[in-house]
Amino acid sequence: MPKTLYQLAALDAERAAAHKRYLEFLRVPAISAGLYVLDAEAEDQQQPHAEDEIYYVLRGRAHMRVAEQDFAVEPGQLIFVPAHAEHRFHSIREPLQLLVVFAPAES
Repeated sequence: MPKTLYQLAALDAERAAAHKRYLEFLRVPAISAGLYVLDAEAEDQQQPHAEDEIYYVLRGRAHMRVAEQDFAVEPGQLIFVPAHAEHRFHSIREPLQLLVVFAPAES
């Protein structure tokens, strides 16, 4: 059975210690979740996923392109990306910290 309670600071420390941009911290068949961090000016190289995805912007400022839409990103926003959609963060002005949820779990 997965953990029930997670601390954001502990997850971010684990991610940083592993020198990764993305740390998955939850995986069950129906969903998976992770913490994704992109530094200012970083290039987001992710590819479309086979699953629907939600991003919750915890901190930072940037722009995001989802298919043909392009918009500003700031803390407090929820962003839905449908399965197989081209998407990418760009023009990252302040380091981004994002909670990412995939449904079903990322394959």
